[in-house]
Formats: sequence, structure tokens, C-alpha cells
Amino acid sequence: MDYTPTLSFSDLEILPDQRRVHCGKQEVFLTTKEFNLLCYLAANEGRVLTYEQIYQKIWGNYVQDIENNTIGSHVCKLREKLYKACPDRQFEIRCVREVGYSFEAK
Repeated sequence: MDYTPTLSFSDLEILPDQRRVHCGKQEVFLTTKEFNLLCYLAANEGRVLTYEQIYQKIWGNYVQDIENNTIGSHVCKLREKLYKACPDRQFEIRCVREVGYSFEAK
């Protein structure tokens, strides 16, 4: 059985094996794609992941124009849910224009 360690940051805890996310004491409910996206970004904290890397990891095949919009849409929804649950958050999902995204803990 594979075990994926918990990803912990000052105010965010991601439990991959339970598919749960907590911000402080509040649970954040994410879709499967949002959860997978958050795990991938957080597991690569501080690294800029390209649109292509993200799409191939989360969705499979990559076609630039369509997929960049798909990723952006999912990141927007993910940020909205996380930032609402964590108004004083110590992390950010940062857009690197025309390249991709990175997860950064403060």
C-alpha cells in the first residue's frame, strides 16, 4: 500500500491519503481536480510548474490554448475556496505569466 505524507504549512494541512484539506480548524471541500492540483502544487512548493507539466500531471494530454484556460479556471476556483477559508493565509498560489503556477508558503 502506498502512503503519501501529509503536506503541512503554517495554516494549511493537506492529507492526500484521506483526500482532505484543512485551513486552521476549518475543512475545505474541493473537487477531485482541485484537490489533485493543490497536492501537485504544494508538493512542489517554491517551484514554478509550467502549464504543460500541470496539465499532463492532472489531466493527461496537453494542447496549449485550451488547456491553459482550463488550468486557469481550476486555479481560480481553488484560490477562491482556499482564500475564503484562510483569510490570513500564509501561502499563495502565484501565477507566473505565460509560464505556469507556483505554490509559495510565506
